[in-house]
Amino acid sequence: MPRPRTPLLSRTRIRDAALALIDAHGLDALSMRSLARELGVQAASLYGHFPTKDAVLDAVANLLTRQVDTSGFEHDWRTGLERWGRSYYAALRAHPNAAPVVAAGTGRREDFLTMANAVHGGLLAAGWPPRFATMIAASVKYVVIGAATTPFASGFADDTRVYLDRHPHLVQAHLIPAHAEEIDRQSFDLALGSLIAGLEGAYAALPRPAAGRNAVDGPGLADV
Repeated sequence: MPRPRTPLLSRTRIRDAALALIDAHGLDALSMRSLARELGVQAASLYGHFPTKDAVLDAVANLLTRQVDTSGFEHDWRTGLERWGRSYYAALRAHPNAAPVVAAGTGRREDFLTMANAVHGGLLAAGWPPRFATMIAASVKYVVIGAATTPFASGFADDTRVYLDRHPHLVQAHLIPAHAEEIDRQSFDLALGSLIAGLEGAYAALPRPAAGRNAVDGPGLADV
């Protein structure tokens, strides 16, 4: 039997199948055996492309991270944070079941490290001290991960009787699920915008280094 011109397996095909499996059934459903079953091959066939399940997850995380835009830091730190935060949120919002993989951190993930370097470098270039840059990046990450993984509207029943008698301030809460996507998006916009606006005072109060000297404020590089 002649060999197929296109290989049955590739790193890209395995990675994409893993993401589809996570999207459909959750992170716990992914194993090398379940992934092989989805691809119609034996599990042993996968190990020539990925040595472990964690390596597959790294590839999935890198794929999502690649969709994040850090180009705004070429303009200024405010544009950088806003564009980074919004694109980060959009990437995870499209694949909420995979968000915990991204939230796990950079490790040795090349695309994560590239993103972290761009964010940290953009903040440093704007004059933020390293420690501040680390905390700012972490704060944006908290907002993004929280918004992507815990939709606010999902916690409310759509039955007004749940609230009528004992919770009079929540009598409109039954309407929230019908507007869940809009509320979640606008709430994220409010949180990110408030965070950036709140940094203005801290930025204005920063001591400016003398000409030819760089400000140093302790260790930096955030796990973004």
